[in-house]
Amino acid sequence: MTDSGVREVIVIGSGPAGYTAALYTARAELKPLVFGGAIFVGGALTTTTEVENFPGFPEGIDGPVLMENMRAQAVRFGAEMIDDDIVEVDLTGDIKTVTDTAGTVHRAKAVIIATGSGYRKLDLPKEDELSGRGVSWCATCDGFFFRDRDIVVVGGGDTAMEEATFLTRFAKSVTVVHRRSTLRASQVMQNRAFSDDKISFAFDSEIAEIKAADGKLAGVVLRDVFTGKTRDLDVTGLFIAIGHDPRTELFKDQLELDDAGYLKVEAPSTRTNIAGVFGAGDVVDHTYRQAITAAASGCAAALDAERYLAALADGTNTTAREDALQAVTG
Repeated sequence: MTDSGVREVIVIGSGPAGYTAALYTARAELKPLVFGGAIFVGGALTTTTEVENFPGFPEGIDGPVLMENMRAQAVRFGAEMIDDDIVEVDLTGDIKTVTDTAGTVHRAKAVIIATGSGYRKLDLPKEDELSGRGVSWCATCDGFFFRDRDIVVVGGGDTAMEEATFLTRFAKSVTVVHRRSTLRASQVMQNRAFSDDKISFAFDSEIAEIKAADGKLAGVVLRDVFTGKTRDLDVTGLFIAIGHDPRTELFKDQLELDDAGYLKVEAPSTRTNIAGVFGAGDVVDHTYRQAITAAASGCAAALDAERYLAALADGTNTTAREDALQAVTG
């Protein structure tokens, strides 16, 4: 089935980038259609507790509340939200098509991709099998179920420190496992973790094995990255916080990606190698990956899309497509 009519713009993804792109294109009266995803609507911030570094909230704000506010603001100006995934795209023509899980084909002149990133895994046996049975990638989602338990958190960045600190609300103990001898987290996050009596550290170590018993996590085996020596760690919770990979698999055959799988854009613009397709947020940013930089990227993508569409509508001496390209490239 094909949705009637051709939209001005479709936004694929939510979170700070997708919702900001939706807000700006909606205020430009482009009536964006936004596919926010079927599971993690609102992106990674919906699994975060207090966000303290987003401007405008001196006392902080809960991640889910921030995302709900962004969504509501975009809807107020006319953005149409669909909480579903896109499973197929054809971005190569002047009219782009995207297909949702029901098989409905939606058409638009411009597409903004803000699909974010996904949790990176350890790729160990039993990891997926024990998901929800002791293995998790989201402390705010699952921490409550580990009250008075011994837990291990894998990672050395801000996310890992936030997960570890949050889990001390419930856990008896939290052991942070990190492959290096120093953390990558910001100093403020390190200070919080180091000052928490419930948190201990296993530096220069990695998870070598995940143990199971009766269908649940029954411990892990740690391995020293230098000596190879192993030791058992008796825990019933394993939280993996080793980073994210961009969700660009759907676009790899049509859009140019870098070696790490991020969309290539012609900075400082957000345009990709296909005219009328723009990238925003974590799919293009492997340096900062902050809520505020994602929102800024969503704003830029919306402005680029607006100018592209204006040039299409104006087309004078050359084809509309050429005018659009010339306008966007400046």
